[in-house]
Amino acid sequence: MLLIVLFLLGVAYVVWFTDLFKKEGIQIITQMRPMRSTRPQRNTAAEPVYPVSFTFNGKYQFTSVKVVAADDLATNKYPVALLHYISDSNSVPTKFWLYGHEIKGMRPAIARAKPEQLQPDVKYVLLLETDRLKARTNFHTASPPAP
Repeated sequence: MLLIVLFLLGVAYVVWFTDLFKKEGIQIITQMRPMRSTRPQRNTAAEPVYPVSFTFNGKYQFTSVKVVAADDLATNKYPVALLHYISDSNSVPTKFWLYGHEIKGMRPAIARAKPEQLQPDVKYVLLLETDRLKARTNFHTASPPAP
């Protein structure tokens, strides 16, 4: 009987206090970087925003990368994507990505579509997919201070 109790305590320890049975997840760090953009703005009438970058806890081969407005996602079942990249084959493992820049091995979901420019003080959602994992994170934008 003592061996059975000891075995059950060992199993409980492994389940609750180790990462052995934990599901792997993608951790996403979002940063607004106060730097000058290397890409020219398509819409010069729009208010500029700081570039937004995403850093991941490992290198992932994404099958889908999508950015949608948080309000649109909350009210619509199929929100309009501001940016949507897909991969038919193998994309390059990625640990860092800057919004608007391409990811090698991925293409726009709609042929020749360009990423929409982000608007200041708007909340967005980044949706990521790999072969086995899905992840999402909320982020917002800010406009640079007036000179």
